[in-house]
Amino acid sequence: MSDCPEIGAPEPVFQEPWHAQVFALTVHLNESGAFQWTEWVTRFSATLARHGLERDLNGGDDYFMAWLETLERLLAEQDSAPAQETSEIRAKWEAAYLATPHGQPVKLT
Repeated sequence: MSDCPEIGAPEPVFQEPWHAQVFALTVHLNESGAFQWTEWVTRFSATLARHGLERDLNGGDDYFMAWLETLERLLAEQDSAPAQETSEIRAKWEAAYLATPHGQPVKLT
């Protein structure tokens, strides 16, 4: 058995499912008219600059944490997802995740 990937098999685009989800949500919000893509690019670029472009932001967690931070700030400024509400939901998800046995779906109650 070879350790090489199958010839012609595409490489995964996203390292983690949540990377794909936050990307898709951002694209959907843009396509729904929540913000202009040029506005997104300007804000995301500023977030990356704050994090320091010298860091290895290769599409992994650092990159998508910056992506998520940008989206949360934008939605908070629009009052679509106020920061307090976002923090509360994040805390609930974290508690649910930590209480969920490995391999089981995470559920909010």
